[in-house]
Amino acid sequence: MKLTDKTKQLIYGLALAACFLPMISPAMALLAGIGLSLIGIRLPNSQRYTPWLLQASIVLMGFGMNLSQAIQASQTGFVLTACSVIVTITLGLLLGKLLKVDTNTSWLIASGTAICGGSAIAAVAPVIDAKNHQTSFALLVVFVLNAVALILFPVLGHYFNLSQETFGFWSAIAIHDTSSVVGAGATYGPQALEVATAVKLTRALWIIPLSVAIALFKPAENRKKIKVPWFIALFVGAIVLGHFLPQWANTYQHFSWLGHRGMVVALLLIGSNISLAEAKQAGIRSFMLGILLWFFIASLSLWALNMGS
Repeated sequence: MKLTDKTKQLIYGLALAACFLPMISPAMALLAGIGLSLIGIRLPNSQRYTPWLLQASIVLMGFGMNLSQAIQASQTGFVLTACSVIVTITLGLLLGKLLKVDTNTSWLIASGTAICGGSAIAAVAPVIDAKNHQTSFALLVVFVLNAVALILFPVLGHYFNLSQETFGFWSAIAIHDTSSVVGAGATYGPQALEVATAVKLTRALWIIPLSVAIALFKPAENRKKIKVPWFIALFVGAIVLGHFLPQWANTYQHFSWLGHRGMVVALLLIGSNISLAEAKQAGIRSFMLGILLWFFIASLSLWALNMGS
């Protein structure tokens, strides 16, 4: 049965409203959008607003970051975090070439794995002019692995008899998204949660130099197309404002919540614009890249932490 435009708009209206419910995760929204697209229900012209919504969400999420905790965590976890970011991105680009994954998707998966999952992908995507289907599949790969990590990491931590501090560092380095890092740390114990959250904040700040570096080091013939990543400056400004004007803490929490929910809405819209033809362009190779890269950084960081303890 062919649906009318009004029916499609009603379906999307309900779906967008559901994105503001706390039980709807980014992965669920992305998969829901893809599902609607695959059964032929699309929202016309939504791709026009998706980049802006992603960037605005990044800025708003900056209000939820604690600058003092990030600086404190950097004193102990900076070297390991820096090494993991650089090595992961380098290896991701090399593996992407070997697996014949397109360059933009490789950049997005590597950035999401190296830094902070969906937030890093959302920040990097407009800088490299990524297409919707490239962003969508990078996000899908990262969010699937996040869901696995949330369950698997605490089990592995107990199996390897990791201390809470070691597990906190490991989860912050090897799990992509902040929510999964916090969830895994909370499952393992209060000290693990504290360490994981602090180190994760340091890792998330790498969004800024990475996005700027990509913009600056594009090939000369493409520099005329470079879009100034204004949202990165605003992202930093949000963190700094929250630090120096703490009396507005309640307002910042609302902004941060809106940013997280805005990201969920954007993922629904991104998923809604993907097609089977585009799916075949990414396919199993994107997942292979994400899995291999994730396995490498998880193994290497665990080895490094055990060697340093």
